[in-house]
Amino acid sequence: MAVTYNTTLKNTRLAAVVTAIGTAGKLEIGTAAMASVLATITLDNPAATVSAGVLTFSGFPKSDASADNTGTAAAARIRDGSNNDIVTGLTVGTAGTDIVLNSTSIVSGQPLTLSSATITHG
Repeated sequence: MAVTYNTTLKNTRLAAVVTAIGTAGKLEIGTAAMASVLATITLDNPAATVSAGVLTFSGFPKSDASADNTGTAAAARIRDGSNNDIVTGLTVGTAGTDIVLNSTSIVSGQPLTLSSATITHG
């Protein structure tokens, strides 16, 4: 049987995530299991808004002017300004994922544009 939380509690939990990201958070996009970081996107302060059990990142679209490495984007994580993991296991794809990219093929030195990013509380 699945666990179900009411919307007020979902929002409280997601607001705690925004607080934990802090003032200098970043989104790292990487290969499967984050074996290699392909690109890093600096997040706004505050990083997101929360409503109806969904955390929606602010200021999108965003970009990384020069990708760090070449590879296929498959995972992402959110870190605070001290490089502590705040959220891991985010999915990456061109639609229907936590992190939506125009293409999952990342090339080192090339710009990367991120269309949207959300986390939906289950």
